[in-house]
Amino acid sequence: MVTVLSGSNIFALRRELGKLSAEFVAKHGALALERIDAEDASAQTILDAIQNLPLLAECKLVVVRSLSANKQAAETIEQIISATGGTTDLIIYEPALDKRTTYFKKLKTLTNLKQFNELDENELCRWLIDETKSRGGSLKFVDALHLVRQVGTNQLMLNNELDKLLTYEPNITRENIDFLVEPLPQSRIFDLLDVAFAGNGHRALALYDEQRAQKVEPQAILAMIAWQLHNLALVHSAGGRKPAAIAEEAHINPFVISKTIKLAGRVSKQTLIKIIDEALDIDYRSKTSGIDLDQALKNYLVGLAV
Repeated sequence: MVTVLSGSNIFALRRELGKLSAEFVAKHGALALERIDAEDASAQTILDAIQNLPLLAECKLVVVRSLSANKQAAETIEQIISATGGTTDLIIYEPALDKRTTYFKKLKTLTNLKQFNELDENELCRWLIDETKSRGGSLKFVDALHLVRQVGTNQLMLNNELDKLLTYEPNITRENIDFLVEPLPQSRIFDLLDVAFAGNGHRALALYDEQRAQKVEPQAILAMIAWQLHNLALVHSAGGRKPAAIAEEAHINPFVISKTIKLAGRVSKQTLIKIIDEALDIDYRSKTSGIDLDQALKNYLVGLAV
């Protein structure tokens, strides 16, 4: 059997690979597992590993990573797949697959292709709740949502934070999340612009000062504001298209697009053009003159709230 593991969700990919490998080793022994990094191996090396009889075991599992990065090997993918016999299973680990390529189309047709993509906000909350319960803890949906908005949608990072929270206290609360979890600057930019567009200049400045207190440089804050303005422009130009379609075409996490759509509802196209021009002017002046970037950004945020 040939299985392909692909997708942008590295946490889910690693967990599935670990699960399949562990199940095979438990049944057939560690000597029945062979791992190959295709970037450093020839096509013949991969073929030999698949075709050679397993040592001291009835079956063999070969795990090949990043086969698409080896052009020679990728061009022989049909031969590699057909060489997998009744005593050998093959797992091809390919996090980033270009769906436009012949290589991808052959994998989709000839193998068991499993794709693990990023989860959206609600899916992550349900996963966090189930994962916490399976580890003997408890977590309410509203607190799971707060954790996602603090950390972002990277499931691997969320899992690491969940480990920390469960070690501290199995009953995870918002208070413990705020105490133990450092919010990502990117997550705060959503909040910062959201309150600014809502007319709350005082709160926007407070959030800005929080970022500076956490040693986030004004240049980094400006870059994150520019990133969010870019997302707002994408949403405005997309018309009534669904968030998933926008995210797929722009190669942006659907969670980010969903949050941006909510923010875009507060900003007209004309206003967006104006504030993009103002941000560009601040960036230009910060690189060509001796302006106080901190003060310029604070003035910018107050201007958004007017």
